[in-house]
Amino acid sequence: MTTEPLPEGWLEIEALDMDAQGITRRPDGKVVFVEGALPGEIVSANVHRKKNNWEAASLLAVHRESSQRVRPGCPHFGLHAGACGGCKMQHLDAAAQVAVKQRVLEDNLWRLGKVRPANVLAPIHGPAWGYRWRARLSVRHVVKKGEVLIGFHERKSRYIADMRSCAILPPHVSGWLLPLRQLIAGMHARDTCPQIEVACGDGVTALVLRHLEPLSEADLARLRAFAREQGRQHPIQWWLQPKGPDSAHRLDEDGEGGESAPPLAYSLPEFGITMPFRPTDFTQVNPHINRVLVSCALRLLDAQRGERVIDWFCGLGNFTLPLATRAGEVLGIEGSPALVARARQNLQANQRPGLAPVSFAARNLFEMTPGQLMADGQAERWLIDPPREGAFALAKSLAAIHQARLGAAATAETAAENASETAGESSEAPPPVSAQTLAAFASWQPPRRIVYVSCNPATLARDAGLLVHQAGYRCRAAGVVNMFPHTAHVESVAVFERAA
Repeated sequence: MTTEPLPEGWLEIEALDMDAQGITRRPDGKVVFVEGALPGEIVSANVHRKKNNWEAASLLAVHRESSQRVRPGCPHFGLHAGACGGCKMQHLDAAAQVAVKQRVLEDNLWRLGKVRPANVLAPIHGPAWGYRWRARLSVRHVVKKGEVLIGFHERKSRYIADMRSCAILPPHVSGWLLPLRQLIAGMHARDTCPQIEVACGDGVTALVLRHLEPLSEADLARLRAFAREQGRQHPIQWWLQPKGPDSAHRLDEDGEGGESAPPLAYSLPEFGITMPFRPTDFTQVNPHINRVLVSCALRLLDAQRGERVIDWFCGLGNFTLPLATRAGEVLGIEGSPALVARARQNLQANQRPGLAPVSFAARNLFEMTPGQLMADGQAERWLIDPPREGAFALAKSLAAIHQARLGAAATAETAAENASETAGESSEAPPPVSAQTLAAFASWQPPRRIVYVSCNPATLARDAGLLVHQAGYRCRAAGVVNMFPHTAHVESVAVFERAA
């Protein structure tokens, strides 16, 4: 911080928030959020929104530049009119982005959960460009401009950015942006195709065309021709989606234009696993980081051949099947019956000698109770990989069981209420606990170690507070996973062990 008074209107930036906005305070204590500014910089800004305790502003000029400011890698990034809103941190050095995300993780753990990890894990990071193998691109025929736009939305706008390339998409997908615009512009259905979803596999790229009306034979022929011409080096699968995600289907099962193509799948070479998937299934957007993350999570979990492991929120089996190469038995539990069915198919596709017994079950993991938790049996180790909502019901049930085992409450219901209040969720109804379940608490053993993979530091912190303060665990380690370089999205992994 500079000690000399700043000229009127100048601001010295102190930190970044979770949306990659610079943060400072005026002499009267009012917080100012400055989009585009970096910590350590002295800037001028245009205030466009005022509240009692804070102001929002946009960067006008940088009078002292941060040493961590870099030239953005994409011409569509910035604060200018029409700038793409897909990335928020391209102006910040990639290594500094990771440090910012680590600070966000630690601040959330302490502020929301009152948890400090005993160790900080080395960050998991990889290629900063061309990493986004999954993307949902909006499509719009702009009649006034006489052209079709395909890409991400403009910054803070419902309009689609005029993107001619994208540095975070794989180079071959970026190279298709202009040809795709020409393709849609030449179709009869150009006004009724609002979206193209991209899903890259190891050997083929799926393009899922959302269409609001049936496509003509001429338009289908155009799609096939595009796949033949643009897919010479990187094969293309066209999928059509007339309604919701479950309606998506291949245009041609045997390959567009009569050409054979490899199946849509990604591999985890360290474990000898190949995971087929549908382009509308949830898979990680960054396959490079996913491979490292799976290896790291299994190493931290350290499952042994004689142990049972439960993989909560297992999805397609991204962690479940690799776990079967290390553990003695694995149970994968997922909320979506459709994903469970595909996880079972993936298990069959990867069966080989030496793979531990694996089973899958469908459960509503957001309505978990202690009784349901114990019904799935004991496991020495858990892996939890929830969506952004986190695993509150799971952590709360574990806390209720622990409190009842300690005799800290007369009933498990009271224990659940105490756990909920500690987590700042006092309005949440406690899980119902029967007398039979209460009697079973004494014999049921919770996992010795939990590895929690998170895509939201706030819900991780909430759940960590329950695990540490109410469920008898300590946070052994935590660290960030830079799954989305140049964005403010924070993924992380944390390790919890039962306290002695």
